[in-house]
Amino acid sequence: MTTKEPAIIADGIAKSYRRTVAVADVSMRVEPGEAFGLLGANGAGKTTTVEIVAGLRRPERGRVRVLGLDPQRDRARLRQVLGVQLQHAYLHGALRVSELVDLYRSFYPDPRPASELLEMVGLTEQRRERFEKLSGGQQQRLSIALALAGRPRVVILDELTTGLDPAARRRMWATIEQLKNDGVTILLVSHTMEEVQRLCDRIALIDGGRIIAEDTPTGLIARAGTSTLDEAFVALTGNELEVPE
Repeated sequence: MTTKEPAIIADGIAKSYRRTVAVADVSMRVEPGEAFGLLGANGAGKTTTVEIVAGLRRPERGRVRVLGLDPQRDRARLRQVLGVQLQHAYLHGALRVSELVDLYRSFYPDPRPASELLEMVGLTEQRRERFEKLSGGQQQRLSIALALAGRPRVVILDELTTGLDPAARRRMWATIEQLKNDGVTILLVSHTMEEVQRLCDRIALIDGGRIIAEDTPTGLIARAGTSTLDEAFVALTGNELEVPE
């Protein structure tokens, strides 16, 4: 009998910036088709962790594998199976939405149709708008569409619904649920308790660059002896969860 390898493996990864420790010691396993959430206060190390997993930053120590690939050594192969949406999008402001979608689709041998991507994130009517003319929430939604352009097997989402109105937030949740149904592995950084409870199979709490607790949402609540995930987060970390700007 064979056992599937985890889709994401991180063993003892660490990263510092001069004298500031961003990630001290993070280890985690994310199974194929699982939605795994990272929760932590501002500066806890969430974004640096997912950037290391995505190969955007090199860890000072530790080991990372995504679908068996080393994010540093196997970058070209990893880009074909990994989609990444970061909290802040840095895209060419003069390009139109449709042009950016077509550009990202050109990177993959079997991309999603442009019309499908725009429909998934509710930007069909904005397809001729320049990126710089989009609202912050629309720019966020476009970043999600670009992350999904290549039909990735693993998706990293950093603050998926920050800046989105309630209707757009619910639409994004439905999109992520469909990805889960399709067997896509999801690593989600979020500050929204409702979001992680709805989308995530397991959650890791990060504090001071270390994972201090990991369980299902209901498991974390039971471990903390509280009635809500918000209360469990405070009880287990001693911090309030802040909404990013």
